[in-house]
Amino acid sequence: MNIIRLHRTIPKLKHVLNRRSSQAAVLEQNEYTENPEYPPIMDMSLQSRKLRERETVYEKIKQLKTIEEKQIALNMPRYYGFECVMLTEDKVPYNAMPLVQCYTRTHFIPQDKLPDLYTETTPAAESVVAEIKSLVEDAIAIEHEGIKHNFAPITGKSMEEQKENALAKHIVRQINRIISNNLSEKVPHILSAQVDYDPRHEAFWFVGGVDPSRKVIRARSQYKWLKSKLLEPKDRAVQYLGTPMLALRSHLPLRPLMPYSEATNPDFKVAKFTYVPQNVGYKPTTRHATNIPGFWPGDYDEFGLLSYHGRSHILARKQSFGPEDDLEALHCQAMKSSFGWLLAQASYQGFTTYNDLTYPLTTQTVITNGQLWSLYSYQLNTVVMHNEQIDKNPKHNVCFGTQPMKLFETIENGNVKGLNEEVLKMLVQFYMNVPEKRDHDMKPYLGKEEQVVADIEDDKRRCWLEDVYKHLVSNRPKHLLVPELYLWEKIYKIQFNTRFFEKKRRPFELGIQPYSRKLNEHLPPYIPKILRPYPKAKKKFETTYYPDV
Repeated sequence: MNIIRLHRTIPKLKHVLNRRSSQAAVLEQNEYTENPEYPPIMDMSLQSRKLRERETVYEKIKQLKTIEEKQIALNMPRYYGFECVMLTEDKVPYNAMPLVQCYTRTHFIPQDKLPDLYTETTPAAESVVAEIKSLVEDAIAIEHEGIKHNFAPITGKSMEEQKENALAKHIVRQINRIISNNLSEKVPHILSAQVDYDPRHEAFWFVGGVDPSRKVIRARSQYKWLKSKLLEPKDRAVQYLGTPMLALRSHLPLRPLMPYSEATNPDFKVAKFTYVPQNVGYKPTTRHATNIPGFWPGDYDEFGLLSYHGRSHILARKQSFGPEDDLEALHCQAMKSSFGWLLAQASYQGFTTYNDLTYPLTTQTVITNGQLWSLYSYQLNTVVMHNEQIDKNPKHNVCFGTQPMKLFETIENGNVKGLNEEVLKMLVQFYMNVPEKRDHDMKPYLGKEEQVVADIEDDKRRCWLEDVYKHLVSNRPKHLLVPELYLWEKIYKIQFNTRFFEKKRRPFELGIQPYSRKLNEHLPPYIPKILRPYPKAKKKFETTYYPDV
């Protein structure tokens, strides 16, 4: 009996040959087609390859199912956060209108009255004003002369600013109570609307086409392949922080001020502002990206109706700025607060700074000190403004706004003199603007069964994502802070290399950039040996569930 010995590689070769024969058979079948099919010709330059990588990331963010995962994915590129241009509602530098319009992509339309959408409620609003006029006068008089308000002083603001804000806040709450009580039986959406006092409004986005700073130019000059692109525009991370005195929310969105097709109207085009924002007066701060419209994901009432804001920052501005710049400062405040609130609402519908809106969102904004009232209507049409889309995106946002109008003239002997019924009527019309259900899908980029982290069935993954999300939006400092660059090191080791003989130990000497560290580049929590699951006792660290972007 002959025994045939086969080499140990024969079975492997047999498997490879079978696979190649099957591939050849498929090729023979599909060798000829009716129309010629050519492989795509791809640009292999560095710039094009980086662009394709970014577009892949944008698509991955779009495919994420829950709101919290999308927000975590936005923060993935930076462990310590982005260097953000901080836009706040209580600080507007001189001549900030061009920057604010460009960064929010907003076309501003000054008006003496509300847009045409509100004309249908004019007769009903006039009858409501006749009913509540005396109640509003009594509330204003009592808040001015009948009550002594005590408040805790805040560092950084003058007593005059704090007194104006405190008085305006109480007047706004009283007027909101009077109008809401009167309209709750006449307009159904007011009865079910939620009222937020001093809510947290935050929004994050990227703006492209901005000139690089000196630090960026210096960093680019170190690489030969970037010397021809030293002055190439870059993306700027922008973060808005605001706290209205009062805000109303409903389950349905407000009607658009104009058709969505009008967003591409060339008349609404906004001039680009390419200068470094420090030139205007906005300073950058390193922090995580946060989008918060005053509530957590999963709330039933997720669309804004109306928000009230103070205007005490006008008192802190220099008199040399003039009344025209003060008026522009109010318009800037309205555009920043309206855009920021709507962008945060859009992020809860699944949209991000990389994935644009598929329908418009609308809000109403009031800026007041109790006597002077400015009314604004804002329609958000687009949120995509990064480098790839800053010139390609034809859509713009639109804001309609009035000049400051006096609600009353004076208060004499406890009585309000000269109440302006026209201003009160316009304010009532804001409340009577009825939100409506849309015919299209409101959450096209969210999952069907999982839209918030609370919908995830896996307990470990759900709890882990919830903890990471809440830690990001809290903006607490990391356990290990960023390595500090001392001034003597900047002078003697970076600007003038006079200490080359010393051993290189610092991160900047070893080619390490701490701010380029990604969010998931850290050691997971350690599992003590006694707590490790059996039989996988070798698993020393906990599982992480960062989005794959």
